[in-house]
Amino acid sequence: MAPPTDLETVLKDEIKEWHFHIYFHQRNAASHHTALNLRDAVLRLRRDGAFVAVPLFRVNTEPIGPHPVGSYEIWVPAETFSSVFSYLCMNRGDLSILVHPLTRDQVNAAYPFHIPDHQVRNAWIGPPFPLDLDALPLRSEDIPLQYPSLKLGYSSKSEPFSLEDRRKLGANIEHLLKGEKEAARAPPR
Repeated sequence: MAPPTDLETVLKDEIKEWHFHIYFHQRNAASHHTALNLRDAVLRLRRDGAFVAVPLFRVNTEPIGPHPVGSYEIWVPAETFSSVFSYLCMNRGDLSILVHPLTRDQVNAAYPFHIPDHQVRNAWIGPPFPLDLDALPLRSEDIPLQYPSLKLGYSSKSEPFSLEDRRKLGANIEHLLKGEKEAARAPPR
């Protein structure tokens, strides 16, 4: 199946919120300490305006849900995803981090072995861990909203670029890249 290329469909399905799950070996004092230091650093950087990232208050010192080791969750809106991803890539030490989108599809009921958000749409920073996917709920009818008071992610009230503005932006990028011999060209419409 080919990925969609209809601009309206792609924009409608754009992911607005993400989870980063930082994993640590809960019985390893050094691993636990590294994870908590990273959490504190993220909180300080959020306070100082580097990015928006909201670690969940709870730090899981035992496996919970699909997570096989100690962990904590950081919610990140799309608006600052790249800044948080970059920071965690550069500063995770030897910790592993599961990154997954927040959509309605934690588990797809039509395909019980196809778990979009946690298995198919995920990414890992560092070595992956096996997840207990049976611990996840099926599809939700609601888009998961976290921290709506921030008015970011799915709760954003800002006007997105119009389809026409997006098309103009794309055409301008194509025009500017004509002189770049290493850049692939978009196929004709």
